[in-house]
Amino acid sequence: MKSNPNRLWLVAIVLGWLFDFLFWKHAPGISFAIYVVLCLAGGMYLLLGVEKTKPARDALWLLIPILFFATITFVRAEPMTTFLAHFLTLFLLGVLAITYLGGRWIWYGLFDYVSGFLKLVGNMLSKPLTFSAELRKERTERGDPPKRSIMPVVRGVLIALPVIAIFASLLASADAVFDARLQDFLDLLNIDNLAEYIFRISYILIGAYLLVGVFLHAARHSKDEELDTEKKSVIGQFLGFTESAIVLGSVAILFVIFVVIQFQYFFGGQANIHIDGYTYSEYARRGFGELVAVAFFSLLLILGLGAITRRESGTQRNTFSVLSVGIVVLVLVMLFSAYKRLVLYETAYGFSELRTYTHVFMIWLGLLLVATVILEIIHRERMFALAALIAAIGFAATLPILNVDAFIVHQNVQRAVNGEELDISYFTELSADALPALVEAYHTKSLPDTVKDALGASLVCLHQNQTPAEESQNTDWRSYHFSRWAQIGLLEKIQPELKDYRVYTADWPILIVTPLGVKHNCGYGSFMD
Repeated sequence: MKSNPNRLWLVAIVLGWLFDFLFWKHAPGISFAIYVVLCLAGGMYLLLGVEKTKPARDALWLLIPILFFATITFVRAEPMTTFLAHFLTLFLLGVLAITYLGGRWIWYGLFDYVSGFLKLVGNMLSKPLTFSAELRKERTERGDPPKRSIMPVVRGVLIALPVIAIFASLLASADAVFDARLQDFLDLLNIDNLAEYIFRISYILIGAYLLVGVFLHAARHSKDEELDTEKKSVIGQFLGFTESAIVLGSVAILFVIFVVIQFQYFFGGQANIHIDGYTYSEYARRGFGELVAVAFFSLLLILGLGAITRRESGTQRNTFSVLSVGIVVLVLVMLFSAYKRLVLYETAYGFSELRTYTHVFMIWLGLLLVATVILEIIHRERMFALAALIAAIGFAATLPILNVDAFIVHQNVQRAVNGEELDISYFTELSADALPALVEAYHTKSLPDTVKDALGASLVCLHQNQTPAEESQNTDWRSYHFSRWAQIGLLEKIQPELKDYRVYTADWPILIVTPLGVKHNCGYGSFMD
């Protein structure tokens, strides 16, 4: 990029302007995925086309989850799903930047990720400045005459604009005549909101500056010649084997006692719920969070002791592995107990978003624990970071594939078919992802009349709760979101089928009276006359 630095800055500024064009005063939608693709294209153009630096083959595998999660951001509307999709897209873009040339992210340890991102942030802040200084120094050493450039003038004007704006605002506040003249001048230039334009130009340039730092880091500092996990540990293995064995052995004994005492409760199911007077809710919730916490902290304990414990002989290494594996197996038993408790709670009270997240999370946490056991047995503990990354990607990918809100609708409607109570007020709180499942359930011919009656009320409530502002914010193509746009059309399409539902909007909350005479307060539940 030294041969044509202006091209680097031009691409970065164009990407900064595109960010403003896609997101300023527009609800996020397909714009995020488009911008991710544009950044990838701009980076590949500079690194591969201009700099002729080919990416490592293993680094290119990151493009698959990046593009997958970027797509999910405008396909699913459920909050946790979209949050994780945005987060992992940005995180994996960062991993691509720090491993572009080396491609050794598969072998990264936890410290490699931390140090890699710290270096990336540092270079984002410093490299654009040092890059310009390096170019000037090289020209001076070669004896090249200084090139005339308009960039110093541009930089001076851009720095002066916010300074002038601040002082002009203060002076206008201090003197009414100056304020009037200033407004006349701005009207003459046809500038309605100078402060807004200065702000937008400022963040465009800041974004371009940071992007230059990312591109320079990828081109120069992403080789991964030596990973932190391949170096001698900074902390060092200062703890003796005896001490660690006592800690692990004590924890293992405690877990064995707990499992033996609680074995009846673990696997007794509904028959043992009332053994000590516990209700469904008390049995399902009592200790659930604590058992998950035990699983998480046990994992940290094993990893932490593994990093700081001296194992000087094969016997010590094998003993440490046996104790670690034993603890993980016991934790898996307790985790299975927590899972069964959650299933009982869902059976009794239905599914919610939080319960579904936890349901999926526990499965992936269990798989991570199994992977930890395998890595300990084959003495590849350093690959735990890869296992954790795969588990995180798996968890985040499972949510959109499952379609959390649609899954909740299907499960809770099935409970209602089986005679359980149906909470339609919760359906009105779900995202647009739930609507196709609600409509599908409403059209099911075998559905009991009472359940269909309630589902129709939830669809009427959703239509009533949709404000004109929510409809208008999704009309621009940059805000296109598959679920939200489909929701608008689907709600309108099904309204003729709901003509027998009476709607009373005079008071708040809105009152819905179903064909069967059931009254529903939108968002507050239902009651009979």
